[in-house]
Amino acid sequence: MSVRFGVHTGLQHTSIAELQPLWRRIEALGFDWISIWDHFYAADASGDPHCLEAVTAHTALAATTERARCGSLVYSAGYRHPAVIANAMATLDQVANGRVVLGLGGGWLKGEYDAYGLPYGSAGERLRMLEEYVQCVRSLLTDDRTTFSGEFFRMHEAQCEPKPVQRRLPIWIGGGGEKVTLRIAAQHADGWNVPFIPPEVWSHKARVLDAHCERLGRDPRAITKSVNVGMAFTDEELRRQFGPMANAVRPGVLSGSVQEMVDKVGAYVEAGAAYVILALRAPFDRDGLERFAAEVIPAVAAT
Repeated sequence: MSVRFGVHTGLQHTSIAELQPLWRRIEALGFDWISIWDHFYAADASGDPHCLEAVTAHTALAATTERARCGSLVYSAGYRHPAVIANAMATLDQVANGRVVLGLGGGWLKGEYDAYGLPYGSAGERLRMLEEYVQCVRSLLTDDRTTFSGEFFRMHEAQCEPKPVQRRLPIWIGGGGEKVTLRIAAQHADGWNVPFIPPEVWSHKARVLDAHCERLGRDPRAITKSVNVGMAFTDEELRRQFGPMANAVRPGVLSGSVQEMVDKVGAYVEAGAAYVILALRAPFDRDGLERFAAEVIPAVAAT
C-alpha cells in the first residue's frame, strides 16, 4: 500500500523546547511530513489563550528538521496580509532548504477573531477572502511582479524577493466545503487536506474535488490529497488529547488494535489519500507514536 505518513503537531499547551526533540524524533521514525497549525488561542473553542504563534513555530520546525516536509495546516487568510505570509514563506523555504508546504484556509475559531478585533464575517466572505488570498500568494511566490484588485486585497506591481528555493512552493487548501472550498482547491491548489472525517466521507469529498477538477479542465492527479486523523490506541488517550472534542473527532481517529488502524488507513488510501497525517496535541502520546511507527506503518506497507 503506497502512502506517506506525517504528524501534525498542535501548538497549544506546549513549548518550542518540548517540540524540537519531538520533531527530531518524528523525523527519525521515518515520517515524511511534520506540520503546525495557525491559532492564537487553543484550538478547542475553550477560550484558553495558551498557544504558540504559527510562523515562528513553523520556522523552528524548519530549522530543527532535515528531511521531512514542513507544512502548515492551515494559515488563516484572515490573520495576515497575503504579502506578509508570502514573504515569510519565501524566506522560510531557505531555512528548510526547499521543504516548505503552505496550507491555507478560511479560518473558523471565531473566539480568537473576536478577542483580537479581527473581522470574522460570514462563511461566504471568509471563503471569498481565501480565494483572493491564494491567488495573491501564488503570484507573489512565482511571478516577478503582482498586480491584483479584489474585494479584500489590492497590490500594484508588488514584488516578493528573493523567491523560495522551490520553483513552485506547494500550496494546499484545507477544508471540506463541497461547493466553494473544494472548488477553490481544484482551481488553485497543489494539495488538499481535511481533518477528522471517516473514510467514507473523505472518499465522497475526494470525488467532489475530482469533479470540480474535471469541470475546470484540470487533472485531478495534480492535487495531493491528504487527511488529518487522530491516533489513540485507547479511549482514555483520545480523551486525554482532545478533551471535550473527543466525540466530535472520533469518526476520524485511528484507534483500537493495530489491524483496525491498518484497515482504516487502507480505506483512506483506497479512496485516494496520498498522505495520512496524525494530528497530535499536548500532552503528546510519544509511546503511542513509537508504537504506530513500529507496528502500524510496517503493517500498512506489507498490504
